[in-house]
Amino acid sequence: MNEIIYAIIIGVVQGLTEFLPVSSTAHMTIVAKLLGSEVFADPRLWTAAMATIQLGTLASLLFYFRKDILDISKDFFLEKTSFRIVNFEIMKTNAKLGWMILIGSLPIFILGYLLKDIIEGDFTKSLWTISLALILIAIAMLLAERFAKFTKTTTSMTLADAVLIGFAQALALIPGVSRSGATITAGMMLGLKRDEAARFSFLLSIPAVFVSGVYEFVANLQLISGQRIAFLIIASVFAFLSGLFAISFLLRYLKTKSTLIFVVYRFILGATIILSIL
Repeated sequence: MNEIIYAIIIGVVQGLTEFLPVSSTAHMTIVAKLLGSEVFADPRLWTAAMATIQLGTLASLLFYFRKDILDISKDFFLEKTSFRIVNFEIMKTNAKLGWMILIGSLPIFILGYLLKDIIEGDFTKSLWTISLALILIAIAMLLAERFAKFTKTTTSMTLADAVLIGFAQALALIPGVSRSGATITAGMMLGLKRDEAARFSFLLSIPAVFVSGVYEFVANLQLISGQRIAFLIIASVFAFLSGLFAISFLLRYLKTKSTLIFVVYRFILGATIILSIL
């Protein structure tokens, strides 16, 4: 198969699964098994490529939420510095949201740093780990659909809500969990409407995706040879475009529909992976 086709496939899969609650790691692992031997036989090169392509999904986040980012940043920095936390409940909505994103991002940064060796170990790369994570989050999502109230918006969120969703985001350090899957599920469990849970999930992911993407890209930059530049540019562009589509689609979809389709998909994918390794 032509390498341009490979690049398009990898970019589209990365962009879609980064934001849909189905686990980008699970899908990229499958893609690596199917295409990696022909595209990036060396696992280090595959890691470097994924870090580069992830910048495409980061760009889609920044582009889609550019107005939100500007508004949140403006109010966050213009808010009076004294007693910010004490007066959290009376802050402007965007300043409050900025604090929730900042504080909600701490769990994944802290746990990511403390558990770095475990995260990069064989356990987290196991297909068993990925398949079980797919199924367990599907169960959690199903429970949220059954028992959640779906009455809150981001404007009525509390700092405690943001912290709890932040810890859910940290679960995405386990391959197969899905960053958006874990945070949207946590948001629903805390009473957020589905589309509001997705919106906060995406905003919360910006610092984590930015830091991890830039860090991995810089750390692996020396592994990217000149002959792979065109491949990576094409893949990154399609990751950007498919990422924009995934964000827009999910926010519209969850305004009127449940997450059941993703629950079923996760169950099927997890079961398929288990059957393939038995």
